[in-house]
Amino acid sequence: MPTVDDLLEHIGEFGFFQKQAFFLLSLLSASFAPIYTGVLFLGFTPDHRCLNPGVAELRQRCGWSLAEELNFTVPGPGPAGEAFLRQCRRFEVDWNRSTLGCVDPLAGLAANRSLLPLGPCRHGWVYDTPGSSIVTEFNLVCARSWLLDLFQSAVNAGFFLGAVGIGYIADRFGRALCLLVTILINAISGVLLAISPTYTWTLIFRLIQGLVSNSSWLIGYILITEFVGRSYRRTVGILYHVAFTVGLLVLAGVAYVLPHWRWLQLAVTLPTFFFLLYYWYIPESPRWLISQNRSAKALSVLKYISRKNGKPLPASLQSLSTEEAVGEKPNPKLNPSFLDLVRTPQIRKHTLILMYNWFTNATVYQGLIMYVGLSGSNIYLDFFYSALMEFPAAFIIALTIDNIGRRPPWAGSNMMAGAACLASVFIPEDLHWLRVAAMCLGRMGVMTAFEMVCLVSAELYPTFIRNLGVQVCSSLSNISGIITPFLVFRLIDVWHELPLMVFAVVSLVAGGLVMLLPETKGKALPETIDEVEDMQRPRKKKEKMIYLQVEKRDIPLH
Repeated sequence: MPTVDDLLEHIGEFGFFQKQAFFLLSLLSASFAPIYTGVLFLGFTPDHRCLNPGVAELRQRCGWSLAEELNFTVPGPGPAGEAFLRQCRRFEVDWNRSTLGCVDPLAGLAANRSLLPLGPCRHGWVYDTPGSSIVTEFNLVCARSWLLDLFQSAVNAGFFLGAVGIGYIADRFGRALCLLVTILINAISGVLLAISPTYTWTLIFRLIQGLVSNSSWLIGYILITEFVGRSYRRTVGILYHVAFTVGLLVLAGVAYVLPHWRWLQLAVTLPTFFFLLYYWYIPESPRWLISQNRSAKALSVLKYISRKNGKPLPASLQSLSTEEAVGEKPNPKLNPSFLDLVRTPQIRKHTLILMYNWFTNATVYQGLIMYVGLSGSNIYLDFFYSALMEFPAAFIIALTIDNIGRRPPWAGSNMMAGAACLASVFIPEDLHWLRVAAMCLGRMGVMTAFEMVCLVSAELYPTFIRNLGVQVCSSLSNISGIITPFLVFRLIDVWHELPLMVFAVVSLVAGGLVMLLPETKGKALPETIDEVEDMQRPRKKKEKMIYLQVEKRDIPLH
């Protein structure tokens, strides 16, 4: 029986149907950007100080400017220029006292301002921002600042749990059904997040969003790579990631227009309800249907694709498919299992190397962003410019992946990221421009590697566990998202350059491990476990089988 790739060569590898499906699923990819990086705007922490009752009246009476008010009533920076005192402590002074003067109101209370007692912000905080965030609304600062970390950890924990659980469901019950269910849950939880009355409810709905949103994005990626022919898998895989980058750019603009977090959350969530219309446009993957021994339904989907593409399915292929389905005993239905990811030697090797690369790429990608940090002058422009850096990664892949294969650019990008991080350690601080350039080169390398691991992961698993394999391996990036903030900030306390050393080592190791994987350039997506096990030596295996068949046919002639 011909493979799906053989049939697509006749009915169109990237015809009208595939282009339509790609456009629709690219919108889904773009909509994932606000969930993955939206905490930068939903939870931004502006400059803040303790709210002191009576200071506003004193400022009005004395005619102070804002700078004078801060100079007279707010503690100065803490040790080594830290802003902890200014943001989290207040002078234990009754600002309603009539004896306080306007020139230096604290001079009569102590000869040295540092001798005045300090206390916590009992009356809340004043935030220097025209907008709002969950930080300003729920006061997630100072002793409560860890709750913002928990907010981001919740979505990453949801990514991890959803990748494992929903990945299994998608391989067990189908991609299209799982896609629609995750879209619906994501849209509802996003709206509920926007109207949550308390921090606890925002945390719950953020976790639910994490459970389904990343899985929905990955299911969309799996679907589009299974709809197109082998010669277009690389292109749609790259452009699917480019759509995510476009989503980042759009997010920066929307966040600038809507600086209030509830309106921003609604603005990025409500359009996702339209994705439910995909029920009429995105059919089930024919590859998955064949793996589940539903050949008749798979043939029906392929006929639908052929009609949309305007290229009828050849009669010989139709009768071949029908005849085999009726005249032969059907293959047993394959149900995915987590053990399938480690049961056989080659798949086990693929799983372990892919898991390490997903974890490493996510750690270095997020870690470099945290390490370099934003200038703080304009959060929207800084975010916009950093997102633009992701386009060259797609350009590099497009130029190299079909010319020299998957492994060399993938391994090379990891090596480039590691070498750039290592070089940054030894660049002196006075050569700031060179240091920044080296870390940008590292960012470029790890983004290229990140896109490569997404592309190749789908090519190293057979159809019936492909979604499960990608989801499980990608879940390691979500674990990384939970621990990377603590990893970066704790290592900086030990030695400021230590995070860069760690990033360099893990990236160089990742590049070496990539070379142990088989090359998938120009190969059809594997349908069975045996095909994956034979990926390293396909030609030798085929020649051996032909020789044995000829030898058996010669025996009756003697």
